[in-house]
Amino acid sequence: MREISSNLTFPFSTFHLTGIPGLEEVHAWIAIPFFCLYAIALLGNGMILFVIIREQSLHEPMYYFLSMLSATDLGLCISTLVTMLRIFWFNAREISFNACLAQMFFIHLFTIMESSVLLAMAFDRFVAISNPLRYATILTNSRIIQIGIAIVTVATVILIPLILLLKRLSFCHSHVLRHSYCFHPDVMKLSCSDTKINSAFGLTATILVAGVDSTLILLSYILIIRSILNIASPEERKKAFSTCISHITAVAIFYIPLVSLSFVHRFGKQAPLYLPTLIANMSLLIPPVMNPIVYSVKTKEIHKTLLKVLCPKAVRV
Repeated sequence: MREISSNLTFPFSTFHLTGIPGLEEVHAWIAIPFFCLYAIALLGNGMILFVIIREQSLHEPMYYFLSMLSATDLGLCISTLVTMLRIFWFNAREISFNACLAQMFFIHLFTIMESSVLLAMAFDRFVAISNPLRYATILTNSRIIQIGIAIVTVATVILIPLILLLKRLSFCHSHVLRHSYCFHPDVMKLSCSDTKINSAFGLTATILVAGVDSTLILLSYILIIRSILNIASPEERKKAFSTCISHITAVAIFYIPLVSLSFVHRFGKQAPLYLPTLIANMSLLIPPVMNPIVYSVKTKEIHKTLLKVLCPKAVRV
C-alpha cells in the first residue's frame, strides 16, 4: 500500500476548521444566534432585491447600486453558512483542500466586491449632490452595467493568482485552521513552503482593494461635504446630507469590523483565544445583517415599498 504523504497535493487531503476555541461545549447554543443572524441577513437582503426588482419607481442608479450591495451580501452569507453551522451543530470540521480553496475564493470575491460597490455608491452620492441636473445622463443604465461588470472582473482577476499561488504550496505541518471558514492568510501560514510571493501578493491585493477603495470613498465625501456647504439653504443642506447617512453607516459597518479584526490579530496577544475567531465570524456577518436594516429604516422609498409589499392593507388605509 502506497504511503500517504502529508503534502496536500493529494485530492483527499483535508483541513480542519475551528469553531470558537474554549467554547466547544456550548457550540450547539452558539449556533442558535448565528442561525438567527443568517436568517435575518438572507431574508433582509432577499427582500431588498425583491422590492427593487418589483417596484418600477426604484429603478434608479442609487437603488441599482443598493441591489448590487444586497446581492454581494447574500453571496457572502451563503459562502460561510454551511461550514459555520456544520461546525457548531454537528462538529463537522473537515473540509477538503479544493473545497477550502473554493470557499476562500468566494469569501474574498464578495468581500472585494462589497468594498468596490461601496465606492461606486459613494460616487453615486457625489454625482447626485454635486451635479443633480446631469445625474441621469452620467449614471445611465449602460454605465451602471459596465460598473457592475468591472467590479466582478477586477475582483476575479485579483483572486485567481492568489488561489493559484496557494495550490503550488505543500502543507506538512498542522492542518488546523483558526477560523470557521477558509481564509487566505490562515491557510498560507500552515504551509511549509516558501510563502514570500503569496504574502507579497496578498498584501498588494489588500492595499489595492481596501486601501484604494477606502481612500477614494474618503475623497468622495470630502468633495460631497464641499458641495453641500456651497448650498445656500440650510434645509437643502440637511436634505442633501440625509441622502448619504445610509451609505456612511454601511461603510462604517463594513470597515470597522475588518479594522478591529486586524488590531486583535496584531496587538491582542493576551486576548482570550475565542476573541479573534468570534470577531472574524462577526466581521462577515455584521454587514449582511445590518445593511438591509439600515437602508429599510433610513431610506424612505425602500421603507414605503417594504410596507406596501408586506402590509398592503395597512398602506391603503
